[in-house]
This record gives sequence, structure tokens and C-alpha cells, in this order.
Amino acid sequence: MKRSPRDLKRYGAGERANHWLVAITFVLLAASGLAFFHPAFYPLVQLFGSGTWARILHPYIGVVMALGFVLMVFSFWRLNIIRANDIQWLKEAPKLVTEEHHVMPEQDKYNGGQKVLFWLLIASMLGLTLSGVLMWRAWWNLPVDIVRASAVLHAVSATVLFGLIIMHIYAAIWTRGTIRAMVYGTVNRAWAKYHHPLWYRRMTGEKD
Repeated sequence: MKRSPRDLKRYGAGERANHWLVAITFVLLAASGLAFFHPAFYPLVQLFGSGTWARILHPYIGVVMALGFVLMVFSFWRLNIIRANDIQWLKEAPKLVTEEHHVMPEQDKYNGGQKVLFWLLIASMLGLTLSGVLMWRAWWNLPVDIVRASAVLHAVSATVLFGLIIMHIYAAIWTRGTIRAMVYGTVNRAWAKYHHPLWYRRMTGEKD
């Protein structure tokens, strides 16, 4: 992928490493979780060596993902505060499908859709983590009704998270140049000016 010294830095090495840590642990958790959820997916336990190892490793991998996600929240929450121009962007979002990009409100580092996704990810991760901790019988033995309710919350939160991640991946592929930012840490100036003009001007000092 062609790069230029004039490219803008979007993510540091630490931010990218943490992103890929969360992504990899999510894939492992999704694989083992699906294996536990339905017999049709049980062969996925072979990724971990056996069903026993999948059961043992699943919660510990979950702890790693949760910690990585907390780091992401601390790094990006200020940039994801929803403002008036983001609300207007969300109202105009259907026009992106008809390629009427010129009518969209100018956006900063993240657009309204990305910000909503960020907060929905936090909500689903909270549900997933809380329910997972309550279900972790290796460390405590809670009343069975609490464990059953936690299992339901865990399944619902996991399903929501899975859908959100699919949306995240689809949007990254659909918006060409986005994946490059999380691989190399940079984006070209044309991409930045087109998709995130407020951030572009802040990074370059240009007024237009």
C-alpha cells in the first residue's frame, strides 16, 4: 500500500497493538462461545485442543479482552462524546447510501455513527463481562438462579456484540482507506479531508 511522508498519523503503535489484541481475543471468544452455545459449532473447540481446554481458557481470554477494551475506552472516550453535528450526521446518514456525501455535516476524528457504535460496544461489553464474572464457578459458587440469569445476559450481550463487530468490520471495508489506519497508523490527506474534515484541519492547521 503506497504511503507518503505527508500522510497523517491517526493511531499510535500502542493503540494499534491494543486494538488487534482485542480483535484476536474476540475471535477466540466467539469461537469457543459458539462451541458452547450449539452442538453444530462444537468442532471449533479443536482450536483450543479440546472441549476441556476451551472451557478452561474461555474466561481467562475474556479477562484479557476486557482489560484491552478498558484501555481503549480510556484512550478514546473523549473523542466519542456525541455533539450537535454528530446528531445531525446521524439524521443525514441515509444519504451516504445514495452517495450524497457533500450534504453531510463535517466530522471530527470520528463521525456520529462511529460514536454511537463506541457507546453500544461499551454497553454490550459491560453486560458480557459482568455476566461472565457471575458465571465463573471456578472462583465462587453463586445461587443457581443468578447463574442462569447471568447465562441469559451473557448470550444476549454476546449476540449484540457480535452484530456490532460485524457492522464495524463492514464499515471499515466499505470506507476504503480505513483499515490502513489500523495497520500502518496513518491515512492519506485526501481521505482525511473527505471523511473527517474537522480533524483534518486540526491536524494540518489548514483553514479549508
